[in-house]
Amino acid sequence: MRIIRAATLLLPLLQPVLAQEIPVAFTGATVYPIEGDPVENGVLIVKDGAVVRVGPGSTEIPPDATVVDVSGKVILPGLVDTHSHIGGGSGGDRSSALQPDVRIMDAINPRDESLKKALAGGITTVNVMPGSGHLMSGQTVYLKLRIAGTVEGLLFCTDPLNGICGGMKMANGTNSIRDKPFPGTRAKSAALARQLFAKALSYRAKLEASEKDGEKQPDRDLDMEAMLQVLDGRRIVHHHTHRSDDIMTVLRLQKEFGFRVVLQHVTEAYLVADEIAAAKAPCSIIVIDSPGGKQEAINLSYDNGGLLEQAGVDVGFHTDDGITDSRFFLRSAAFGVRGGMSRTKALEALTLAGARMLDLDKRVGSLKPAKDADFIILSGDPFSVYTHVEQTWVEGKKVWDVSNPEDRKFAVGGYGVFPNDAELDACGGGE
Repeated sequence: MRIIRAATLLLPLLQPVLAQEIPVAFTGATVYPIEGDPVENGVLIVKDGAVVRVGPGSTEIPPDATVVDVSGKVILPGLVDTHSHIGGGSGGDRSSALQPDVRIMDAINPRDESLKKALAGGITTVNVMPGSGHLMSGQTVYLKLRIAGTVEGLLFCTDPLNGICGGMKMANGTNSIRDKPFPGTRAKSAALARQLFAKALSYRAKLEASEKDGEKQPDRDLDMEAMLQVLDGRRIVHHHTHRSDDIMTVLRLQKEFGFRVVLQHVTEAYLVADEIAAAKAPCSIIVIDSPGGKQEAINLSYDNGGLLEQAGVDVGFHTDDGITDSRFFLRSAAFGVRGGMSRTKALEALTLAGARMLDLDKRVGSLKPAKDADFIILSGDPFSVYTHVEQTWVEGKKVWDVSNPEDRKFAVGGYGVFPNDAELDACGGGE
């Protein structure tokens, strides 16, 4: 049994070991599996990119395992960011307010510095969105932050040409109220969205009719193909919305057309928490530590997550990077607890709840046997302001290490490390 002490762990020693598919056992840390109680002096065993076992210090370790002593540290599942704009991509243009055919996947740069920044923050799974300057700005993409040279190497889906590789981004409120062809009022915004869903129902009827009469086959329509995926529940709508009246508009639209929705931002969700709970709509919220931003978010409250939890709503966190820097995502849980969330639900909001919102909870979000071995090693308690991410592992491979100078600069660097951050704007890149 090969033993590696914590100091040695900071060296790139494990990569050859992992290449041999030898099990690796991390011992001595407090392990938060999320699906289960924290395990002090715990053991995490991984092999072949998956979790093998999580247990107490007495857990049997395979005789051929490499043992890594991480005493005094904390292990969490890799964090799941349900709403981000990393990767340097952009979505729809100004030709129309609704562009369901646009795929942010086609604009992601897998070598963009922002992906390393997310790893420095402990994020291993991310929902990358087009911006919110449109009522529907296009298809999001769910990425696993492996080290890869192509976007295909980051995808969860296996067929990027024909498969569903993410959700659909929609928005209402002030972002999409602009000069024509965009709507000028909230009422017109809702009307245009309803019109698009009605058109999709008509397209479905034509497809069904063509099954009996091939001559009635409609021309291929990329917009409508994506919309039918939404209506069939195979593509989740991630809906940007802030004010309580805008949230209720989304819920009416969802009730009318029956699509699956995750409510994003929901600044005033606490004002309609019971209505959100009744609709069984998950909420991905953002917590920020400084004032500013748009007028419709003026009622932002740390109490939002706690009140939603009390109402029975499934709550997750997101960064909307660059609104919240990905490196600071972990502290969202502490802000949530400050506002009334339980410690258990606050950590779940960083991990398993987000995985559920992306339909990825069978693979990520908790440290459970057979799930992907995505985890982070922290210097201390996850709710402490003094705690920082020391290492990030994806599918059993170390992909970021604070002791590596090249990696460390992504944890502490600024403009010189992330020059592309200056290109973000509130409508095209964030929120």
